[in-house]
Amino acid sequence: MSQNRAGLHRRRFLIGAAGVGGAAALGLDGTASAADPAAADAVPALATVGAVTVTSADQQYPDLVRALNARYVAKPESVRMVDAPSQVAPIVQEAVKGNKRLTIRSGGHCLEDFVYNSSTQIVLDMSKMNSVYYYSQLNAVAVEAGARLLDVYEKLYSCYGITIPGGICYSVGVGGHVAGGGWGMLVRRNGLVVDHLYAVEVVTVAADGSVKTVIATREATDPNRDLWWAHTGGGGGTFGVVTRYFFRSPDATGTDPKGLLPKPPAEVLFSAVSWAWSDLTQDEFTRLIQNYASWHVTNIGANSPTRFLTSFLLLNHRSNGQIGLVTQVDATAPDARKLLDDYLAYMSAGITTDAGALTQPMGEMSAMPQFAEPRRMPWLQATRFSSTTNPLLNDPTLRAEYKSAYMKATFPKAQADALYKHLTRTDIDNPKINIQLTPYGGRVNALSDTDTACAHRGAAFKMLWSVLWNDPAEDAKYIAWTRESYAETYADTGGVPVPNAVTDGCYVNYPDADLNDPAYNKSAVPWHDLYFKGNYAKLQQVKKKYDPRDFFRHTQSVRLPAA
Repeated sequence: MSQNRAGLHRRRFLIGAAGVGGAAALGLDGTASAADPAAADAVPALATVGAVTVTSADQQYPDLVRALNARYVAKPESVRMVDAPSQVAPIVQEAVKGNKRLTIRSGGHCLEDFVYNSSTQIVLDMSKMNSVYYYSQLNAVAVEAGARLLDVYEKLYSCYGITIPGGICYSVGVGGHVAGGGWGMLVRRNGLVVDHLYAVEVVTVAADGSVKTVIATREATDPNRDLWWAHTGGGGGTFGVVTRYFFRSPDATGTDPKGLLPKPPAEVLFSAVSWAWSDLTQDEFTRLIQNYASWHVTNIGANSPTRFLTSFLLLNHRSNGQIGLVTQVDATAPDARKLLDDYLAYMSAGITTDAGALTQPMGEMSAMPQFAEPRRMPWLQATRFSSTTNPLLNDPTLRAEYKSAYMKATFPKAQADALYKHLTRTDIDNPKINIQLTPYGGRVNALSDTDTACAHRGAAFKMLWSVLWNDPAEDAKYIAWTRESYAETYADTGGVPVPNAVTDGCYVNYPDADLNDPAYNKSAVPWHDLYFKGNYAKLQQVKKKYDPRDFFRHTQSVRLPAA
């Protein structure tokens, strides 16, 4: 059998296979040693390319040493491409033995330089380790860490009619997305992706330098349950190398894969509207953002009938010409069209001009004039559309800076004034400057801050500063705008959104190294408490147990506890 035909056969097998034999090779403690890599595979590898080493002598090297954000390029000794879980542990063992600085890539969307930086010696690239299949030993759906989100959605839905409520962007890899507590268009309807995580397979490094592969589940009796918990919001690249996630909803019954995870809406209503900047006074701008905030604060409840609606308010710089609102509603929910119409009316209250078509690209979204009047379409079609409208994801010159905040209440006047001031500054002319208001609440609110490592269950919505440009000569200008607008918005709390009655910290999957720097974080709240709040001490204990050598580390990885 040729390699291509064999690889195709393997992929077909994995989608529908029961995953026979693999878990039986694991020890009773749920671990496998690096000396027995087959034990970590858990699915017969009928044909793989195998672990491949790429160095600077190879033509493809320049393509494999850069992040999505062109600001981050590394010069590692090698890039190790893997396409099966069993290939990971030997590479980790080699790096430990050689005292080599190893970093991990799944999809390449890390917003900081955690993977690609000057200290990186080996990049472990798992982007080709991307299979999705039913795994009978855990009665769960296995997703390898390099799988891209849209591929996961298409496989799960096409084969089983189910999904995980993960992110929007099609090319995000699940490796870091899940570990940080990923969310997406179904967040209010079905919660966070980690709310459906049953188990995680992690390659770890012990104090003596030995490497093991551990499968940790959410079962109360599992001695490794703390490692599962750490991967439900503790962030990526900090406890070990995730090779696979296993998904099964807590309320799932039976062994048919079709019943193990949520069914997405059969159809959705999709809407995209905008308001012209030229038509908005400062008072109307403030009313618009307060409308969004107050709706989400009011409708935060886990069982709210509004949980079937997800909406994004895109606050572009004035040079864009428009502010956008993109909304999706489960069309099968009770009174779905009324829910959407009522929401759009609520958002327009106090605005003297009517909303029109969204005709300008907005940050990572394309223009969507065809949705000025809501359209009904199958869920997978809508998901493909919203996932792939981003024209920048394939732009090799893309440069960016990001910041985040969780919000628990409406905007104080000082915050609203600061947002308006910086989005209308005339010394900046960049239509790709964008502050996104995105939803939380609904089923996210069904769990407590300690049930998983995600510590922001009480937030109503969150914010993402997304500043994009192409010319390296403009780095300083746009980084400065991002820092200045963020610092002034949260000036009353030291330049960052500290956990209090209004704000609730930051999202670990939008990492921001400035939070470590007292020049930018002038609050008394350290970076790790902005991300993890009261869960940080427990995360440190997990770090001590599974990575006592601090082998897996980056600028914002969980630190070992003080001796």
